[in-house]
Amino acid sequence: MHTLCARGTMKPEISAAVTFLSRFLRVKGHVNDRQVQTFNQSLQDILSEQYQHHWFPDRPCKGSGYRCIRINHKMDPLVGQAGQRIGLTIQQLYSLLPSELTLWVDPFEVSYRIGEDGSICVLYESTPCPVGMPAMSSAMSPSGNGSGGPMVDSHSSCKEELMGMARTSPSKSYNMMTVSS
Repeated sequence: MHTLCARGTMKPEISAAVTFLSRFLRVKGHVNDRQVQTFNQSLQDILSEQYQHHWFPDRPCKGSGYRCIRINHKMDPLVGQAGQRIGLTIQQLYSLLPSELTLWVDPFEVSYRIGEDGSICVLYESTPCPVGMPAMSSAMSPSGNGSGGPMVDSHSSCKEELMGMARTSPSKSYNMMTVSS
């Protein structure tokens, strides 16, 4: 459990996202500890610079699309840049990272989805705190279980709002009919 005052610093959120991605490099091998550390620091620096003017703790959903890290048929350019700093090609990154990954880095919450239809899992969650009061945050494991500490009763997140807008009508069922002559 981290005990942080979440007033607008993006460091814990970026750290949670970068640590999550770095684990894939470490687990799948072919990358030594020094390279993983360099990748980790590079990606933290890149994301901090990129998000500098797109971080709104008072309105966490504002800029959410800009802060979304996406790997699908295209490598996220920021992840690609960090990978290239340790000598990995885009193809090598594709082999080390999930082929379909969405990672949302928002104020007070970091979550991910592997696959287009995968479940959304929370990596990091905290609550904003008033001046002088420490915030309680909970770093989550990829399975969604807390690593200790209280669960945070959070408001609807940006991704939940987006997913709700995308699914305003129930899915349609189509019946197939074959015709033979």
